[in-house]
Amino acid sequence: MKITRAMELIAASRIVKAQRRVEQATPYAMRITEAIRELAGVTEVMATFPLLQEREIRRVAVVVITSDRGLAGGYNSAVIKVAEQTLKKVQADGKDYRLHLAGKKGISYFRFRNYEIASQVTGVSDTPTYDDAARIGRRLMADFESGDIDQVIVCYTDFKSPTVQVATRTQVLPIQRHQVAATDGAVPALYEFEPEPGEILSLLLPRYVITVVYAAMLESSAAEHAARRRAMKVATDNADDLMGVLQRAANRQRQAEITTEILDIIGGAEALRKQKKTAAAR
Repeated sequence: MKITRAMELIAASRIVKAQRRVEQATPYAMRITEAIRELAGVTEVMATFPLLQEREIRRVAVVVITSDRGLAGGYNSAVIKVAEQTLKKVQADGKDYRLHLAGKKGISYFRFRNYEIASQVTGVSDTPTYDDAARIGRRLMADFESGDIDQVIVCYTDFKSPTVQVATRTQVLPIQRHQVAATDGAVPALYEFEPEPGEILSLLLPRYVITVVYAAMLESSAAEHAARRRAMKVATDNADDLMGVLQRAANRQRQAEITTEILDIIGGAEALRKQKKTAAAR
């Protein structure tokens, strides 16, 4: 109980830090999306960017974000279930897949079930950094632009609150145009762009992809700590209940032993009394 209680407190402190990282990254993600929309309103070449081009889907890259450590309740099993459902659907549709894994738990699960793993990374689930997301994102973009893959889906855990985490999936590539297209009827801001808007977009779109991957990793990190705190609280409560049950059992056993000893003493005293009485009568 002392161990699980300590782990619960550690996880609770890490939730706060993970939430802060999510909150700090949100404004950047929002602003880069707004910048792309503003550029989309003044350029006519949105459809020419490789990361926006939709094509026939023959091979799908599935990225699965799990934890490196256990003792997190159903956190890993939930996201693995979503990922496996995605893989089965891809295969049922007659498409090939490329499996990219982040986290030891996902790696051990899919390796044990003989899934072909395209890449794997560990040591990033606790405190993911932008560089970690950039390495994954650049690999995915390079494969997409080369035509090795035609779609990228990320399976992760969405952190709703410290008590609610939802395993989900989202499409990263190709970038869905409705997410970055200029809003209909909106008046574009008056900017003078240097270099040209198209060149700026070619720099911002890759950063947008990396930001989406980074956001998924941050959400998963916060969800992992929340799930571990909840699991350790349940374990601590169960240990406390078990201590109560064992304490009552020990008390009953001790009481039975005391009662037996008292009866033995009373029996011995009674035997001595009868013995003395008999001796006096003689």
